[in-house]
Amino acid sequence: MEALHFEVARDDLRRSRFTEAPLPELAPGGVLVRVDRFALTANNITYAVAGDTLSYWKFFPAEAGWGRVPVWGFGDVVRSANAALPEGERLYGYFPMSTHVALQPDAITPGGFVDASAHRAALPAVYNQYRRVAADPGYDPALEDRQALLQPLFMTGFLLADFLADEHFFGARRVLLASASSKTAVSLAFVLARSGACEVVGLTSRGNAPFVEKLGCYDRVVPYEEIASLPEEDPAVLVDMAGDGRVVHAVHHHFGDRLKHSCVVGMTHWESGARASELPGPQPAFFFAPTRIEKRTRDWGGRVLQEKMAESWRAFVSGTERWLEVEEGRGRAAVERVYRDTLEGRARPDRGYILSLHAEATTPA
Repeated sequence: MEALHFEVARDDLRRSRFTEAPLPELAPGGVLVRVDRFALTANNITYAVAGDTLSYWKFFPAEAGWGRVPVWGFGDVVRSANAALPEGERLYGYFPMSTHVALQPDAITPGGFVDASAHRAALPAVYNQYRRVAADPGYDPALEDRQALLQPLFMTGFLLADFLADEHFFGARRVLLASASSKTAVSLAFVLARSGACEVVGLTSRGNAPFVEKLGCYDRVVPYEEIASLPEEDPAVLVDMAGDGRVVHAVHHHFGDRLKHSCVVGMTHWESGARASELPGPQPAFFFAPTRIEKRTRDWGGRVLQEKMAESWRAFVSGTERWLEVEEGRGRAAVERVYRDTLEGRARPDRGYILSLHAEATTPA
């Protein structure tokens, strides 16, 4: 039996291929995980765009020049050299777009473990943690797809809202969310709207405006072509989810020094980035969620942070059935199609894509 991998060219994200290789041999204490199902969203395109600068390609190494895009999903232990992790154990965490992956569990608890593979030692800790779903009090098999699709993005939205509140919104009372239909933007808008601490404005395309308006978490929805209609005398903060240079340019030039902070989160519009040196107002600053997690873990402790996020997540996910339909795809053709649609910005905001390179699903324990 061999493992199947979906890989993309690191210097041209439009080039992709499938490779097969023998299942890896296990080191002492290691486990082989069958990657059952994973989500593919615009967030994964950001991982690919920033693969070299933020080391995302290092999590699951491939042949020189090629990369395995990290995704969030579920897998099952199918071979174990670790008495603490028996075969059949179902896991949630960070996987490659593959059929199988070998992990080296460490710091094992009833709730999870850390992958201590040598090549991951210097990478952000949040991506190396795996949950054992049987002991996870928040796990619901009926919500697996939504957990894989939304929980990592919601975590980023929650941390962004915490960061902005901690900075007192940089003296502004209005937060502009570019690419307002994206799932990370919707997550952030939900948390901000729930707090009532600021006005939440969604910037989006005309085509997506009706969808964004129906979400109910934006105080105002503005098509990109109407950015100039926003009152420029009112201070604002920009949170850019897509890296579309035209939108960033329009906001910076409209507000100038009245734009108090410009936050870069995503890079899904990877071919149209803005040149920061040409922008008036604050220079865009990249927001890296793992850094914020490290800070709040020091401030509050890991347990308190998890409790705060879990409470907010439960409130958020309970309402997502109103606007998000999950679509499942299996096999090579489905994975390649959804990857290309997502890369080119063709994926619909009201759809969530759950994929697998296996023909048949594993029934959750």
